[in-house]
Amino acid sequence: MSDNPVIDWMTLSFVPGLGSKGIRQLITRFGSPGALFSAFKNGTEKSSGVRKQVCASLLNPTPLREKAKAHLKRIQAGGAEAICPDNVEYPQSLKEIADSPPVLYVQGRIDLLSSLCLAMVGSRAATAYGKRSSFSLARDLASAGVTVVSGLALGVDSEAHSGALLAQGATIGVLGCGLDVVYPRQNQKLYEQIRKHGLLVTEYPLGTKPDGFRFPARNRIIAGLSRGVVVVEAARKSGSLITAEMALDEGRDVFAVPGQIDSFKSCGTHWLLQQGAKLVQSADDILVELDCSWQARSNGESTDTDIVGIDVDPEARELLQSIDVYPASRNELIIKSGLGPAKVTELLLLLELEGLVEMLPGDEIRRLV
Repeated sequence: MSDNPVIDWMTLSFVPGLGSKGIRQLITRFGSPGALFSAFKNGTEKSSGVRKQVCASLLNPTPLREKAKAHLKRIQAGGAEAICPDNVEYPQSLKEIADSPPVLYVQGRIDLLSSLCLAMVGSRAATAYGKRSSFSLARDLASAGVTVVSGLALGVDSEAHSGALLAQGATIGVLGCGLDVVYPRQNQKLYEQIRKHGLLVTEYPLGTKPDGFRFPARNRIIAGLSRGVVVVEAARKSGSLITAEMALDEGRDVFAVPGQIDSFKSCGTHWLLQQGAKLVQSADDILVELDCSWQARSNGESTDTDIVGIDVDPEARELLQSIDVYPASRNELIIKSGLGPAKVTELLLLLELEGLVEMLPGDEIRRLV
């Protein structure tokens, strides 16, 4: 047994063939990792029901303990930390799930683990509608003091994190790999922003690659950290619905954003609504369920203050204020803005490159923020 309980938990997590569910069963039986190792060392445990490979590691945990000590040094040298269920920072909500992770590797604002958290998930290949919805909902929720939790994937996840960051609010990115692995690579900048202003969380040691099977496991942490899960856009069979089901299993609230009736990417959210998920039209619908009080926007639209905070050329920002979320023709925009055709074309290109507007067939434009 180590003087540092984190080392004991890390040692246990490194035992080959012993997953989080197996660890939970053993801890339920012995009370703590230290008591478990002592029982095997003293021969008071007959190892009944424990596989030979696991038993061998429990009988001689020294190599794994040395590995844990070295790994903790590497984690801390990189500005991160490891926390276990014995630490006060380890969130109670996560302890309550069926297979809570024995160790969390975290970097950033650890205090966010004890904040009011809400998960936001959805399609990686999200539509413009899905991206816009997740961004604006996350922005408004973060403005109200809610910590937005997501998985740092492309699509809905990225927009949720970005919306929270734009509001200078809190966000947690839960990884399906080690803290030192950025996945997907396109989210390098977002990863750095969350590490600096929010919190990165994973159950996987440094160097762990983002193998496909790790993401369903990652989803249970997203659900476990949160009071509820908002599904923005999802197909009928998707990881987002798995996360929602995990949330329901753990007694969390499930919210769904309605989409277009002819879009297969909204089939999952519509199915959730049919099953009794709470319909979301604005952040107000969520905040009421969470018993949060705030100065709500009456209709969920962006305010001039939101647009002023966007870091683009002043002329482009002024033009952006003339563009609605509903499509309008370029000619209408030229008349509305009072600018010449060439200038409007120049500024629209800039706004499109920044991801603030979308060019549609028929030479129509709509705002994405």
